[in-house]
Amino acid sequence: MRWKQIKPSLYLLGFLNLFFISYQTQAQSTEATNLYHRGLAATCANCHGTDGKGVVDGGMPLINNLTSEQILTQLKAFKSGAREGTIMPQLAKGYSDEQLEIIAKQLGNK
Repeated sequence: MRWKQIKPSLYLLGFLNLFFISYQTQAQSTEATNLYHRGLAATCANCHGTDGKGVVDGGMPLINNLTSEQILTQLKAFKSGAREGTIMPQLAKGYSDEQLEIIAKQLGNK
């Protein structure tokens, strides 16, 4: 008789436990994805400064005033060889198109 009273509670507890674990995993996954995206964009900071702000008259283009689409267009041009440069063509070829899109979205003005 007691088992009939406890059984629904155990089902509910099991369901809530699975829901909580699923929610935690999703939150960690989202956090990891955001960190990965920020890490890709951070590779540009060596030359272009944090968030593309750079140093005025520092010799490197300031990219913080460009839109995501403009940045992506330039990155793809460097990768394909349509645009020449000193180091950018070599760097751009090291990224997949998806990674270039992520970088452009992270650094570009929305």
